[in-house]
Amino acid sequence: MDGKVNGAVETCFGSFHRYWQYMNFSHPLIKEKFNPNACGWAYGMNFFDLDSWRREKSTEQYHYWQNQNENRTLWKLGTLPPGLITFYSTTKPLDKSWHVLGLGYNPSISMEEIRNAAVVHFNGNMKPWLDIGMNQFRHLWTKYVDYDDEYIRRCNFAPP
Repeated sequence: MDGKVNGAVETCFGSFHRYWQYMNFSHPLIKEKFNPNACGWAYGMNFFDLDSWRREKSTEQYHYWQNQNENRTLWKLGTLPPGLITFYSTTKPLDKSWHVLGLGYNPSISMEEIRNAAVVHFNGNMKPWLDIGMNQFRHLWTKYVDYDDEYIRRCNFAPP
């Protein structure tokens, strides 16, 4: 990962997932340290180099920024902003095939993209386990569901 702490797929398309959407750039600390047009990434799927993590003191950095935001003036809520801040200059962008996103909102994702993906992500509102789930992606999830499992039966998931 070229000495970087984090490897992740960037998710900025046009103005989508830019730092300015998550942080308060009127605050001098944020304005001084970060580029508002920097690209965010899918923080739910990361590869971490733990030797680099320790070398860069990532845990300490995370805690520092959380403490700085005690009164919520740097960012409002959520886990994405402190992650974006902590790994601002230590994230290596990965090829998008490592993490194909959008299976809960983007019907134009091709089956070839999905077949070539290391991880598929059902992010969005139309999860495959919901009635509003997109039918063309539902089989990607249901083939792994054990419908005989007691907890699955309690959730009222109907077999396909």
